[in-house]
Amino acid sequence: MAGLREVNGPLTRRQALQRLGLAGAAVPLVASILAACGEQETAPASAASTPAAPSTSESVEGLNRLPLPAVAPPVGGRDPQLVKVELETLEVEALIDDGVAYTFWTFNGTVPGPMIRVRQGDTVELTLKNNPNNKTPHNIDLHAVTGPGGGAKYTVVNPGGSATIRFKALNPGVYVYHCAVPPVPMHISSGMYGLIVVEPPGGLPPVDREFYVMQGDFYLDGQRGQPGRHSFSLEKCLAEQPDYVVFNGSVGSLTGERALQAKVGERVRIFFGNGGVNLTSSFHVIGEIFDRVALEAGSVWAENVQTTSVPPGGATIVEFTLEVPGDYVMVDHALGRLMKGASGVIHVEGPENPEVFEVVVPGVELHTGH
Repeated sequence: MAGLREVNGPLTRRQALQRLGLAGAAVPLVASILAACGEQETAPASAASTPAAPSTSESVEGLNRLPLPAVAPPVGGRDPQLVKVELETLEVEALIDDGVAYTFWTFNGTVPGPMIRVRQGDTVELTLKNNPNNKTPHNIDLHAVTGPGGGAKYTVVNPGGSATIRFKALNPGVYVYHCAVPPVPMHISSGMYGLIVVEPPGGLPPVDREFYVMQGDFYLDGQRGQPGRHSFSLEKCLAEQPDYVVFNGSVGSLTGERALQAKVGERVRIFFGNGGVNLTSSFHVIGEIFDRVALEAGSVWAENVQTTSVPPGGATIVEFTLEVPGDYVMVDHALGRLMKGASGVIHVEGPENPEVFEVVVPGVELHTGH
């Protein structure tokens, strides 16, 4: 399978794993998935289908991946109140892959944007500012809002401007927010999405750790993995042919030193959303079974779920208890997307648990390429 590619040829499985940040302990786990995909190079594209050249091949030295957004603290059992939220749209250049830069459009400089967390019955006063250094108008459509355009109609702001709306959080759940300025796919696919969590009265049940993860598909000019500075490709977006499908804004964003951390015996909760703009996610954690899943982040919970579907503009909550140490890889189980970046790691430390899992006779080492 043709995966992430260097300019001079296709990556081997080992190189792909390193690019994804999964080299080391997680290699045998993920390499077994990639092995079935093969390493053959795809046939050259025809002239009619060859993507446009990248906007510039200037050096990306000094650029980094975007910072990760924090998980907002639980609301708890408090009464409804007025909650003031301020978001600023920022257009920033950062790495989406090693050596590959992209101009992200963001809320507060992260992809996804900040988690907004309130309780049912709260009145939310939201101010949206558009940084004066930006070049484009932006707005916000919150799926938790009951009102025209989810607030988008009244929050269109030019660079240097601001707008404020108030809304009541009527329904508990986890909802996507995103920019809705035309062309809407361009704004969303450039990173303008996040989650707003509306907790029920009394709050959510306590857990040991909470994580915030969103999937997005990105469409760049040029070839996937081609070094340099890139811009958005409307043609690829309309054809639904993403170069990258990633968690939290970039390849390897939740791996290595940025991997999620937990301990054996802890119960974890993942707020998982799909910014899209096109692809449905089949969210799965390799080596775990979800104890509980809030289907489409609504009020109905399913138990003992292996994989859950999350549509573009949708979200879910998954909960499970960690019983065995090791690296647990989060994927979109449409596994071709693994080669486009859709992976993250939960690193679990603690004592072995042979009553649940043990190696009796190990198999051979999986060779992952050179």
